[in-house]
Amino acid sequence: MKKIIYSIVILSFLGSMGCVSTLKEEQSESLGIFNNTTDVGNVLHPGSVTYNDESGEYILTGSGFNMWGDTDEMRFLWKAIQGDFILRAEVEFIGKGVDPHRKIGWTVRNSLDPNSAMVNGTVHGDGLISLQYRKSDGAETEQVVSPDSSSNIIQLSRIGDTYSFSTALKGESFTTVETSDVSLKNEVLAGVYICAHNPEVIEKAIFKNVRIIKPAPDDLVQYQEYLGSRMEVLDIEAGIRKVIFESEHSIQAPNWTVDGKRLIYNSNGFLYNYLFDSEEITQLNTGFATNNNNDHVLSFDGKMIAISHHNPDDDNTSTIYTLPIDGSENPIQVTKSGIGASYLHGISPDNQTVIFTGQRNGKYDIYAADVSTMQETQLTDTQGLDDGSEYSPDGKHIYLNSTRSGTMKLWRMNADGSEQTQLTFDDNYNDWFPHVSPDGKWIVFLSFGTDVSPSDHPFYKQVTLRLMSIDGSKEPIIIAYIYGGQGTINVPSWSPDSKKIAFVSNSGKFN
Repeated sequence: MKKIIYSIVILSFLGSMGCVSTLKEEQSESLGIFNNTTDVGNVLHPGSVTYNDESGEYILTGSGFNMWGDTDEMRFLWKAIQGDFILRAEVEFIGKGVDPHRKIGWTVRNSLDPNSAMVNGTVHGDGLISLQYRKSDGAETEQVVSPDSSSNIIQLSRIGDTYSFSTALKGESFTTVETSDVSLKNEVLAGVYICAHNPEVIEKAIFKNVRIIKPAPDDLVQYQEYLGSRMEVLDIEAGIRKVIFESEHSIQAPNWTVDGKRLIYNSNGFLYNYLFDSEEITQLNTGFATNNNNDHVLSFDGKMIAISHHNPDDDNTSTIYTLPIDGSENPIQVTKSGIGASYLHGISPDNQTVIFTGQRNGKYDIYAADVSTMQETQLTDTQGLDDGSEYSPDGKHIYLNSTRSGTMKLWRMNADGSEQTQLTFDDNYNDWFPHVSPDGKWIVFLSFGTDVSPSDHPFYKQVTLRLMSIDGSKEPIIIAYIYGGQGTINVPSWSPDSKKIAFVSNSGKFN
């Protein structure tokens, strides 16, 4: 029933079914992010793995009598990892299958021995979801049964001594079960698997949007120490995420240019171009502005970029400048110095106005500034934080996020600041950075959980990208589950055809 409901929601949002994409006949010999694949145990029928490099999808086939008791049989696709981890994938059986207890999921093990100590996040053919574990080699398997069922987003994590298994039907929030009763080695074999639960049968499953993530340690100092970054593109209708490049540096906030040829993002105070055709990365000339943050916006006509540069002549206060889309030695200042920080978020369709979060009078509100005269107009005046302001393509409305209701929620107002109206209301999220699609139909935004202060948007949290209709008439749905936060999607990141989103996710480096 859940799968039917989600399909109906996608149809109403996108106008067509977001079904499982079809693998091409030509398969890569690569194993993608994994290193090895093998059958574990004395399976009667050898399993196999195929990988599609373009879509990042894996198809596993496998046999095996079970994964339970004191021994396992399965097809296993894996790599060795150390320390804490987050393992995430979208999964689905292919075909009706034979045994209702056929299994797919994530498993982490001390070894390839069939009786190895292990922790296993499993989805059964009949919808049962459980976190299973074997405390030592040859011990009996134990489990924690999840109240969730028939989910297709699965996440197995180890943080310290705790293993957590989080599951959701795509578009919905996670349900989590956990255990601290098992202690595996620091280095484990981690990967996805399939078990037919019948030695005579071969089953098949697909794994999409597979990610292995090294989370930030507790003692990481934000804004001084950084994890690596992955630049990703999400095809919203197909639901496929593609990593287009990775970096050991902190890269943040991709803009998609109006001609569709490149992304512009920031790193270490500079702006860079990523060229889709050549996959080349070049630096965008910003002249003296070499301390730029992740508040950079392109004009609707694609001719201008505005930036937030920390001005050394004004105590490194964030100040807004404009320059041509291909760069300039001499950016033009458009917000005043000496009156407080200005954090850019939007440019009006006529290129005459920038809107920003202004630190004025001891608080943060939304302001507009005339590009030619620097004349400011205050648009909001609340005791909470107002941020993330962005014009609609027709220039009639401004979308923003605000804590005025107690949690961070999305709001809409007229371009002159009148008729301020709340758009999101659910209590499980703090919503940031509403980005309107170029066709004016959708809003994509970043949501933090309630573990984060409403007025904060830190790095390295489990966050989601959510999608809603422009008028807020339909409930938001999750379109991507991400490890990220600050820098993930601070700026407008839609493709020109309103079909894709660019964003940044994060992971440390595994030893």
